[in-house]
Amino acid sequence: MGHEEALRNVPLFAGLEPSDLQRLGRILVPRQYEAGDTIIKEGDEAVGFFILSSGKVRVVKDLGGNKEQTLATLTPGEFFGETALLDGYPRTASVQAVDKTECLALTRWDFISELKGSPTMAVEIVRVLARRLRQTDVSLSE
Repeated sequence: MGHEEALRNVPLFAGLEPSDLQRLGRILVPRQYEAGDTIIKEGDEAVGFFILSSGKVRVVKDLGGNKEQTLATLTPGEFFGETALLDGYPRTASVQAVDKTECLALTRWDFISELKGSPTMAVEIVRVLARRLRQTDVSLSE
């Protein structure tokens, strides 16, 4: 799967123009992890977003603690950490490699730099976020 195709499968980026996907695809960085490696740690500053290229990861609350709980298991094509691209707040869970894993990483500062250079990309991202907020509001009111 090419970088642009990987991005297109992420709802936040699905509506972007091919040229915008190419721009973002060029700044994705492949990262490798061994089984058991912690990719992101709960409580750390959120600085990046990841698309899983190969392997498997688990999303975990209280990793290594008494109340450790696996929230999800992700496989190739899935992604995690997308809110880090916009807010930089502390991570709400850890992500740990289950198998030897490769991810495509996008840092917050690279993403923000691209948004500043492409108003059409920024407007599309805001539109997607607004739609997701609206959907959340509707589901909470049901």
